Amino acid sequence: MTKKKIVLLDGNSLAYRAFFALPLLTNDTGIHTNAVYGFTMMLQNILADEKPTHMLVAWDAGKTTFRHSTFSEYKGGRQKTPPELSEQFPYLRKLLDAYQITQYELDQYEADDIIGTLSKSGDEEGVEVVIISGDKDLTQLASDHTTVCITRKGITDLEKYTPEHVMEKYGITPPQIIDMKGLMGDASDNIPGVPGVGEKTALKLLKEYGTVEKVYESLDSVSGKKLKENLTENEELAYLSKKLATIEVDAPITISIDDLAYPGPDEENVKTIYEELKFKSLLDKMESPTENGPIAEIDVQIVANPEAIDLADEMAIHVEMMDENYLSTEVTGVSMTDDEQTVFIPIGVLQQSDRLKEWFSDEAKKKYATDSKAAYASLLRYGVEVNGFEFDLLLATYIANPSSSYTDVASVAKEFNYSDVQPDEAVYGKGAKKALPEEKVLADHAGRKAQAVWKLRPVLEEKLRENDQFELYHELEMPLANILGKMESTGVKTDLGILQQIGLQLSTRLTELESIIYEMAGQPFNINSPKQLGEILFEKIGLTPIKKTKTGYSTAADVLEKLESEHEIISFILTYRQLGKLNSTYIEGLSKEIHEDGKIHTRFQQALTQTGRLSSINPNLQNIPIRLEEGRKIRAAFVPSEPGWLMFAADYSQIELRVLAHMSQDEKMISAFREGEDIHTKTAMDVFGVDKDGVSSDMRRTAKAVNFGIVYGISDYGLSQSLNITRKEAGKFIDTYLKTFPGVKQYMEDIVSEAKMKGYVVTMMNRRRYLPDITSSNFNLRSFAERTAMNTPIQGTAADIIKKAMIDMDARLKDENMQTRMLLQVHDELIFEAPEEEIEKLKKIVPEVMESALSLDVPLKAEWAYGHSWYETK
Repeated sequence: MTKKKIVLLDGNSLAYRAFFALPLLTNDTGIHTNAVYGFTMMLQNILADEKPTHMLVAWDAGKTTFRHSTFSEYKGGRQKTPPELSEQFPYLRKLLDAYQITQYELDQYEADDIIGTLSKSGDEEGVEVVIISGDKDLTQLASDHTTVCITRKGITDLEKYTPEHVMEKYGITPPQIIDMKGLMGDASDNIPGVPGVGEKTALKLLKEYGTVEKVYESLDSVSGKKLKENLTENEELAYLSKKLATIEVDAPITISIDDLAYPGPDEENVKTIYEELKFKSLLDKMESPTENGPIAEIDVQIVANPEAIDLADEMAIHVEMMDENYLSTEVTGVSMTDDEQTVFIPIGVLQQSDRLKEWFSDEAKKKYATDSKAAYASLLRYGVEVNGFEFDLLLATYIANPSSSYTDVASVAKEFNYSDVQPDEAVYGKGAKKALPEEKVLADHAGRKAQAVWKLRPVLEEKLRENDQFELYHELEMPLANILGKMESTGVKTDLGILQQIGLQLSTRLTELESIIYEMAGQPFNINSPKQLGEILFEKIGLTPIKKTKTGYSTAADVLEKLESEHEIISFILTYRQLGKLNSTYIEGLSKEIHEDGKIHTRFQQALTQTGRLSSINPNLQNIPIRLEEGRKIRAAFVPSEPGWLMFAADYSQIELRVLAHMSQDEKMISAFREGEDIHTKTAMDVFGVDKDGVSSDMRRTAKAVNFGIVYGISDYGLSQSLNITRKEAGKFIDTYLKTFPGVKQYMEDIVSEAKMKGYVVTMMNRRRYLPDITSSNFNLRSFAERTAMNTPIQGTAADIIKKAMIDMDARLKDENMQTRMLLQVHDELIFEAPEEEIEKLKKIVPEVMESALSLDVPLKAEWAYGHSWYETK
């Protein structure tokens, strides 16, 4: 019989630890995920290390506990939970349900009391108990059978408190931890303690007298006049504090240890949660799907003689590849199907057949594809041009439900209860075992995908028509896919020599910064070593530490930014770090991405974000940092691919705020844009109540942060982080802003009401985003959905506008018979390369096209520039 081992987790404490240990991140669907991701990593480590037979996560039930009846200020002064964390608690609970871990909370009691009561039961049964928390109060529960693990650094470093470790560290027993808190108090819980008594004094008293009670029984013998006075005058506080610090071990819980049996995770449910939260790395670690083939048999003909194929006027096609990067991976073949036949054409056969090439290039022959952009770009590398795409399975699925973000046919098929196609991993294997199967298996797999496209097309097109989204799909996304495929295939010329030259300049600058930092520090040291840097800053220079870690002082970026005004060395260190990252991530990283043709071919992800924005990968050219001049200079390596040509760039000015003005119909905002005023200066004037000359740079910066914060659904916590102010100040700014722009406030209220009625919000071009949690009884889920309802129509409409501009621009270049090529889309910016003689025409037609992409009640404005490199266009 397996020996019992009980693991008890302090849910709230570990969630907070995970949230603050990791950067504030959102996934591609807009959900904040850092706390859930960090918690998951902790959970996986705990399960691997402890191998529990019984397990529980205890949660705090609410803000009020039985302790508040004793002391109303208990835990007073604690900051409100950031909404970015609050919205993650429902996902944490879903995660734990998927892992089949018991969860429990008890009204009027804290998680500590639940843990204390169960650990006592474990002690009485003589079974091993492990408690995991970030709260050292729980160390009072350490015993011969109970170990208390306290998180120290990040999310994986735990300090184990046994009675021996407590004695070694403090010189007292675990129960005396309560007495220590009684004497010294605990600022984090607002437990007062005795004024003037800190940890050192409290431990000295306890080593001599043992308990709070014994201290007061022996008050006459306590040395130190001031200490004796403080103890005498605050006797009630000492006893109150001890009572508040005592964890209840006899709470009226309704579960027992036997109820905590841990059966292990439900793999399918865990996978579903990972997919919902877009935890790709965790999904990749899960076992490969089973290789049980679909039930239905299909007949796929492997084509050796292209003349034997009956090429119809409309067919579903699928381009089969082992890997997802269709710009570089080898194509194995193309499957085609209609109602009469399913065939698989090896790529070599296709390349040699003029008949097949002619069919693929014929605009009149309708092609229904799994992924039209991937099909176009991949086959173009083999000399096969594909025209006439009429359906795209992945795009249609994405438009119908943008939260799906599927990248493979099997996932889409499963969504629509179509079971006759397998995931790629079932055919190719995974990791080191990944390999091409025999041709017959490959043909069968590819044929099934083509058949899925053929059979699912009517279903999806009908759904899009029902939702009034067919026009968005057919007139915007489908033509855009073709344009993006051409842009990806064209690529952007990248001068390796310039990249290397910038790398040398960065290295020189880093050396200069090193010398300056060493001089200010008074000695050389390893700037990249947090330990050495901490010693220099906080011991030698004497700056005030903000955070401490296991190895010393925290020198994280957020800590250093708060210290920047205290000493000039900080700004040099921050710059040194930024330049070091530029060198390693971008100079070295981009150099490796240059193809044999001297170009970088990024891939645009069109069916990913819920707002409709494009993203860029392999490499991400939308993410080159441009705040530092050294970062902007990286763009100098992107140059025209033809002699005598120039780079031309145009970007929308404040497009999202213009969309907000139109949607909210706020009179002040509309007036500002119509009159050509600087919207951030105007906002600062209205919010701070000053005239134009009275707007300082800090006022404008605050106004800009609030303006864009409104667009992106920022909270008082998010704004306080970006402006380095208190949450109270941030909240006041947001309130003042909404009073100043009543139309914006009304828009927010109206759009939330509409979302609650319909269950979704739409952009001006009818892109939907479904919000299933908008009417949730759970406050955190509902609040996140409400913020999403406010900002999605704005961001989504802005994304639709630039997509429409790209389609119109492509058509205009053809109409004008111009050689100019569109190369990149970076957020609100389009980048072209063009012969010098076409620049004058571009100056006219690019802003003309961009500014007329969609009619708003305020003017759209596009600004352009040109030069010999992308850098020179700014």
